[in-house]
Amino acid sequence: MTRRIFGQLAAGAGLVALLAGCSTSAPVHSTGGLATVPAEASPRSAEQLLAAMSLERKVAQIIMPDIGSITARDMKRYRFGTVLNGGNSGPYGNDKAPATDWLRLADEFWEASTAPLPKGEPAIPAVWATDAVHGHANVIGATVFPHNIALGATGDADLIRRIGAATAVEIEVTGLDWTFAPTIAVARDDRWGRTYESYSEDPALVSRLGAAMIEGLQGRPGEPGFLGKGKVAATAKHFFGDGGTAQGVDQGDVEGDLAALMAIHAAPYPAAIGAGVASVMASFNSINGVKMHGNKPLLTGELRGRLGFGGLVVGDWNGHGQVDGCTNADCPQALLAGLDVYMVPEDWKALHRTLVKQVKNGTIPMRRLDEAVLRVLRFKQALGLFDGEVRPSARSLGGRWDLLGSPEHRAIAREAVAKSQVILKNSGVLPLKAGARIEVAGMAADNIPQQAGGWSVTWQGGGELRAADFPGATSIWQGIAAAARAAGGEAVLVPEGSSSGKPDVAIVVFGEKPYAEFVGDRKDLAFRDEEGLNLLKAYRARGIPTVAVFLSGRPLWINREINAADAFVAAWLPGSEGAGVADVLFGARPATGRLSFSWPAQCEGTPVNGPDGALFPLGYGLDLGEAGGPGLLDETCTALTGDHGATWFASGRLGNTVQAVADNAVLPDLRGVGNGITATGIDRKAQEDARRIAFAPGAKLTLTGPESGAGWRITYQIAERPKAAVTVSAEGVAFDVTRHLAVAAGKGWREMVLSSNCLGKVGDALTFASKGKFTIEISEIARDERAGEAECSF
Repeated sequence: MTRRIFGQLAAGAGLVALLAGCSTSAPVHSTGGLATVPAEASPRSAEQLLAAMSLERKVAQIIMPDIGSITARDMKRYRFGTVLNGGNSGPYGNDKAPATDWLRLADEFWEASTAPLPKGEPAIPAVWATDAVHGHANVIGATVFPHNIALGATGDADLIRRIGAATAVEIEVTGLDWTFAPTIAVARDDRWGRTYESYSEDPALVSRLGAAMIEGLQGRPGEPGFLGKGKVAATAKHFFGDGGTAQGVDQGDVEGDLAALMAIHAAPYPAAIGAGVASVMASFNSINGVKMHGNKPLLTGELRGRLGFGGLVVGDWNGHGQVDGCTNADCPQALLAGLDVYMVPEDWKALHRTLVKQVKNGTIPMRRLDEAVLRVLRFKQALGLFDGEVRPSARSLGGRWDLLGSPEHRAIAREAVAKSQVILKNSGVLPLKAGARIEVAGMAADNIPQQAGGWSVTWQGGGELRAADFPGATSIWQGIAAAARAAGGEAVLVPEGSSSGKPDVAIVVFGEKPYAEFVGDRKDLAFRDEEGLNLLKAYRARGIPTVAVFLSGRPLWINREINAADAFVAAWLPGSEGAGVADVLFGARPATGRLSFSWPAQCEGTPVNGPDGALFPLGYGLDLGEAGGPGLLDETCTALTGDHGATWFASGRLGNTVQAVADNAVLPDLRGVGNGITATGIDRKAQEDARRIAFAPGAKLTLTGPESGAGWRITYQIAERPKAAVTVSAEGVAFDVTRHLAVAAGKGWREMVLSSNCLGKVGDALTFASKGKFTIEISEIARDERAGEAECSF
């Protein structure tokens, strides 16, 4: 396949240069950025296509629906320019769809978008984009590379370039053209739930590694093969400031002097643009109170003007709907500000209708629409989609299943895992001695979903995922067991540390459960799960040396665990190739990983990035065999003494000690199907931050958490009146709420207060039961002392 050079404009370049066409049939002319050729040289230029399009087709080119909300029939009717799959949107409604289904659906969208149109109007191929943020990890069987925070610890640009190249090949195997990666955020508050998507708190390191990933995905501008076979379009995201929000709140506000903010958070973009990045994604956050999706001075003035970006600016998931005065279906402000493509997963039909109307009445000048559409067309032209390209399955790599999760790609991933391990403490235990008898403990040791983290098969990762959802992957335990055998020793897995034997050393694997954006936001940096701490203390009491292997998407306050361990390794989120951890523990590879984020000395919710307040500074890491680490650390943490059991469900996630059960079926994070309950994610204020819970006749849902005398406050809504009795109970006392819910039906989001006044004694469990079909939507559940003796209300 032939693909054209795409990239940036010289700073200050005007509209004429921006709209210059590009072709492979004429010499490439450098403009100090975007390589262009005379438009008239192409027999089917973007400009000629634009001139032949109707208004309705033009508008469709700048709308990006989610594959979960459209069909090939919709594509054939509307001719969208682009589509995406959200984190939980798999082909045909199955987020665990086999790779073959991805390619089949890609063919269907291709054929629908290229079917002949009447009156000679051009049929323009659609492109499909995916969040391949650490490999093509939405697809079962793909290589899952370590997350960016781990890659930052490697500091190895050549390795990152090879990871990008391997990822691009696996994407193209499934018929897709475009990835929303890399994230080049400079995370400055580790409480942010997307910290692991950042390479570093250091803008210079982010710039270097981000550019390398772009070159791996796309190739290098001006070199043979750029955007050719085995290459896909990349996206630098999110412009800008996503890593600098106040208190690390996802989609929040970034405050301060604009020049100072750009010096940190926009610093990686010149390198990304210089690497020829095809697209830039606008950020959810605000800058000094102005949402980026509607910020013309920054999207057009800075990104287009001063930074000279000439590619495609794409929105994030309904990000335009957050602009003042906008909704998901009505936001001319975003297009006028400089957005080229609206990411509108579900409200695409209404947005299409609104945009057509707004162009007709002059709210949106035709010139601005044409400018955005032309960028979409030139994006496709750069990908070679107007060069007689065939459907995805007939391309040279389409359906090459031997390349999906290939041994060569897994070897690169294993190398990345090994190079990302950072030894924070070593009292002479590492490297492990040949012939050693080893116990491996911790529920994370043989847990591939946990070591993969978020954005792995599903959006939030973990949950109902199992090892079978990662065929070909190797857990950390499996890697250790193989390495121990190879070294003449033996390893035994005791997840709960219950062995009564006397091993030479114990390896305890523990850490954060998987999460993704906004669900992973924290109010402080205290690591609360004491499973690993208790195991380390138990082994110490038995006189057994220990190695702590900590899985996390960010640095956290783990002073207690560091004190209890003889060696401590930050393993980050290694992905599918857990054997890379063992490579360092046993000395098969050197320990070259160095912190790309400073490590907090305090647990309270304050930013610690930088030299002040750091337990371990940026760049810290021990060599293998090097003794070192801190002395005895202060274990005082006021955040641990607060009441953190109050929140039972919020931001799409259950509290740490809260469980949802449908009879005997556990519903991780209140999602899934079991014994008459179907719980699915829905959007209230952010993506999938609420749940729609459907009850079959006779079904029950029980939530259990910390025991308290407090009542419950539940934010909910009911669309339709219940048709049979619905009850709520605690400690076995059933309270009939049918009449109350009938009154609430159709009245939007409301608050339900449940106390001892209607439930009797309140303890650690709350049960909803329905005798008939019934559906309720819930966004928050919290224990509240003030509600303990309040009147029940709905």
